[in-house]
Amino acid sequence: MPSFFSTDWRALVSRPRSHAPCLWHQPWWVGVLGGILALGAGAQPASTERIYRCGQTYTNLPTGADCQALPVPALTVVPTWPGSLPAKSPAAEPMASARVAPQLQAQRDAQAREVLQAEWQRAQQRHAALMQEWNQGEPQRQPEELRQPGRYAERVAQLRAAIERSEADLAGLQRELKRLGDRP
Repeated sequence: MPSFFSTDWRALVSRPRSHAPCLWHQPWWVGVLGGILALGAGAQPASTERIYRCGQTYTNLPTGADCQALPVPALTVVPTWPGSLPAKSPAAEPMASARVAPQLQAQRDAQAREVLQAEWQRAQQRHAALMQEWNQGEPQRQPEELRQPGRYAERVAQLRAAIERSEADLAGLQRELKRLGDRP
C-alpha cells in the first residue's frame, strides 16, 4: 500500500474511491502533526497585530488616511501560585498612624463645613440668577434671536439644562452639609 507522500501518483489515482488514502490510514504522527498545524494556523499571537489611531479612536482596522500605526508593546506574564499571595492585605487592617487627634479632626470638619456652606451660598446665588433669566419658562428674547428663532429654542434648552444641573448641585451640597451635621 503506497503511503500518502508516495511519488507514485498513478497508483493513487488508479485506485477505487473507497480505497483512497485518508488521514486515518496514515502513521499516528501524521495525524498529530496535522492537528498541530490546524490549531496553530488560527492561533496567532495578539502582539503581532497592528493598532491604529484614527483621530481619537483606536482600532485594528484603519478607516482612512489619517490613521497612524502605533507600536505594540511586548506582553509580560507574571505567574503566581496560590501560596505566593499574602493572606491579608495591609490595606485591610486599619493603621494606628492613620488616625489623627480629635482636635485636629474637629478643625478639619469645621473647615470642610465652612467651605461647603460658602459653596452652597454661591450655588444658591447662581440658581437664583438662572431662575430670574428663566422667567417662568419664557426667557427674554435677545435681538439676534428675533431674526433666528432656532437660536432662541437652543438657548432655552441650554438654560433648562443649566437649571437642572444647578438643582442637582444644590441637592448634593445639602446632602454633604447634612452629613456633617449642619443645615443650610
